[in-house]
Amino acid sequence: MCNRRISESERAQRRERDRQRLSQAAEQLLHSDGWRRWVTVRSKNGLARYSLNNQLLIALTRPDATFVAGFRAWLDLGYRVNKGEKAIWILAPMSVKDRDEVNGASRHDSDAAARTRTFFRAVPVFDRAQVTAGEKALPLEPPRAPLTGDSHAHLLAPLRAFAGTLGYTVSFEEIPGEAGGWCDARRRRIVVDTDAPMNAQVRILVHELAHALGVDYQRYTRHQAEVIVDTVTYIVTASAGLDVAGETIPYIAGWGEDGALEAVNKFAATIDTIARQLETALAADQQISPETDDAIAGGRVETPTCEPLGEDRFASGKPVAGA
Repeated sequence: MCNRRISESERAQRRERDRQRLSQAAEQLLHSDGWRRWVTVRSKNGLARYSLNNQLLIALTRPDATFVAGFRAWLDLGYRVNKGEKAIWILAPMSVKDRDEVNGASRHDSDAAARTRTFFRAVPVFDRAQVTAGEKALPLEPPRAPLTGDSHAHLLAPLRAFAGTLGYTVSFEEIPGEAGGWCDARRRRIVVDTDAPMNAQVRILVHELAHALGVDYQRYTRHQAEVIVDTVTYIVTASAGLDVAGETIPYIAGWGEDGALEAVNKFAATIDTIARQLETALAADQQISPETDDAIAGGRVETPTCEPLGEDRFASGKPVAGA
């Protein structure tokens, strides 16, 4: 059966629906409950691979999501989507070639890249709560470990190595009081309390590395910097398999009088970017199985890194980019 070609007016309607969904998803960050929903979603090991825009869409549609994949990816992982489940709709890239407006033939110019456009279309995905495991289902995420233990001591080495790439040295010393650690940007030095449990040392080092990545008190207010760093720490340690469920998710009330939506999106994008850098540094030590990674990648559930919301492209009628 021949597929009907979608008209320009239908494409415009779809793009408008996508823009409205993205705008609604972004606006949830302006409220503490919506912000916490996004941070909780972002901290899940199975959701970090999605772009910020798609994280927001997932958090808006299903705040309790923990691991999301497409229908085929779930099959590859050894699970089946339950009958009657309502899909979560995210945006996935689709590259198409320009067509001649008269006869529909591909243009033959020398610049092949100029003939290819990338659109983002809505695609259905499902959360782990919507699927049933088969006999050969693959593990989806590492087990959770308390901060009071030493199970994640092996993560200290890659974090120290990452600090070295930033030009920082890391030392472990006795630190009086409850500080736990500190970052000296001028001397390019990070100190971690040697008396803390190993898992807590991982948390402290992640926190100080977030500061080392440019979150200081000159670029941000003290409160803003600590919200960014504490949120990054929550996300990275949770995605690494440490139990941070009892910790408070920091939030900035108001986000400023003017341009609040733009401001909160910049904060979220900064947090997401820094968290990805630290997660990448820890990737080799993650306990999720290679087979799981392969199945996820085979299902094509990844999406590109997002661009900030609220730009002119959302009002231009052009294909939505950076979803």
